[in-house]
Amino acid sequence: MTKAKKPELNYEPKNCWDVYTSKKDLAAMDDLAARYIDFLSQCKTERETVDFIQEKLLAAGFAEGYAKDRAVRVMRGKTVFLARRGKRPLSEGVRLVGAHVDTPRLDLKQHPLYEDCAVGLAKTHYYGGIRKHQWLARPLALHGVAVKADGTTVRVNIGEAPTDPVLTVLDLLPHLAQGQMEKTVTKAFEAEKLNIVLGHAPAKSKKDGEKPKDPIKQRVLELLHEKYGLIEEDLFSAEMQVVPAGPARSVGLDGSLIGGYGQDDRICSFATMEAFLTSTEQPEHTQIALYWDKEEIGSEGATGAKSLFFEYCMEDLLREWEPKTRLSEVFLNTKAVSADVHGALDPDYQDVHEKLNSSVLGYGPVFCKFTGHRGKVGANDAHPEYVGWLRGLLNAAGVPWQMAELGKVDVGGGGTVAKFLAVYGMDVIDFGPGVLSMHSPFEVSSKMDVYAAMLAYKAFLES
Repeated sequence: MTKAKKPELNYEPKNCWDVYTSKKDLAAMDDLAARYIDFLSQCKTERETVDFIQEKLLAAGFAEGYAKDRAVRVMRGKTVFLARRGKRPLSEGVRLVGAHVDTPRLDLKQHPLYEDCAVGLAKTHYYGGIRKHQWLARPLALHGVAVKADGTTVRVNIGEAPTDPVLTVLDLLPHLAQGQMEKTVTKAFEAEKLNIVLGHAPAKSKKDGEKPKDPIKQRVLELLHEKYGLIEEDLFSAEMQVVPAGPARSVGLDGSLIGGYGQDDRICSFATMEAFLTSTEQPEHTQIALYWDKEEIGSEGATGAKSLFFEYCMEDLLREWEPKTRLSEVFLNTKAVSADVHGALDPDYQDVHEKLNSSVLGYGPVFCKFTGHRGKVGANDAHPEYVGWLRGLLNAAGVPWQMAELGKVDVGGGGTVAKFLAVYGMDVIDFGPGVLSMHSPFEVSSKMDVYAAMLAYKAFLES
C-alpha cells in the first residue's frame, strides 16, 4: 500500500520560471506574450478593447443574443457580456470572471481648443488615478469617437501610425524650476496645466486678406475637418482620450517582461479572453466573462459595475435557457473572480510594502482576499471556505499562485469590482497578475504571469 504524501508544513510560493520549463510551455508562453503585446498596442481605449474582444468571440462562433449556447452582448460599445452554456443547470450557479477595460488617461474637455504663446493647445481633464508628472514631455496619441449632429460616428486615431505626428504635454525646464521643485508633488504639477500641444502653424489669411482671430486654433480645426470631417461643435458630443503613443514592447535584455500602457486591467481582460476562447466547448458550469467600463472612477454610470447591465443579461439568459430558475438561485450558487491586477513588490520602493504580504513578479497571479483602505474600508473580504476551494483547484491544476495585500496598512489602498459582485451573495475574490509602475503610462508585467493567469482563469472556468 502506497503511503500518502506528507503535506509540506511550510508554504513557499513557486516561481513560474521553475514550473514552466518545457519547450512546449516556453513556446506557448512566447506566443501568448506576442499576442498580448499586439493586443495592448491596438487596444488603448475601452471601445477599442470591447471591439477587439467582440470580433474575436464572434469569429470563434459566439453570437449576439441568447438563442445559441454561446452568447455575446455589448452595452454602449464599452461593456461586454460573454456566456458559454454548461452541462449543469444554471440553478447550480455559473463560473464568472469579471475584469475592466478602462484605464487612467487624459480626456479632452468639452471646450478644449485654444492657442497661447504661438502654440495650439487642448485643455484636458484627467481620468482615474494618475501621477500627473508622468504624463509630461512624452509622445502622446489621440484616440476616440465624435458623434455628429446627424448621428454619424467618427473614429479618431492620431499618433499611432509611423507617419503620424504625436502630441505632448510640455514640461518646465530645470533652469526655471527651482520654485516648482520646492513644492510637494501634488502642488507642483497642476491638473489645469496638463494641456496638449496640437499645433504651431497658423491658418492662411482669408481671400480678402483678413486674418483669422485665432489662426493656430483655426489651422487645427481645418486639419481635423480635412481628415475626419469634424467641426468644433462636434467635440461637444465626443469622447477624446489622450494616451501614450506607440506600441507595447518587450522589456529587459532577455525580453522576459512586457511594458506598455493600460495593463491595469487589460492584462486580465486579455488573459480572460484567451482562457474563454481555448476553454472546453462543454464545460460543467455555464461560463460568464464580464468586461466593465468606469472601474477607475468608482464603477459608476450605465457601463460600470454598479449598473444593472449584468442583471439584465442574466435575466435574459434565464428567460432563454432556463425560465423556471430564479435569478437569486443562480447568484447564490455562483463562484466569481474579480480579475484585476495587483501592485507587485517594487525593488526601489520596498518600504511602502509589507514584504511578508507582498506579491512578486513571476510567481503567478495574486489572490487578494480584501482591498479597500486602512481598516479594510470599502472592501470585499473573501470567505475562507472559498479561498480554500480555489487553492485546491489551482494546486490540482499545477498553476502557481500567490496571496498578498496592497501595501502597508496605513500607506494607501484601492478598490475593485469585487464588492459589486459580492452584493448578490456569490463567492468572489480579487485575482490577477502583479504589475510594476501601475497606473503609469508604461506599466511592466512578467510574460510568465500572463501565461499563468490565462491558465488559472481557464482552470477556474472549467471547474
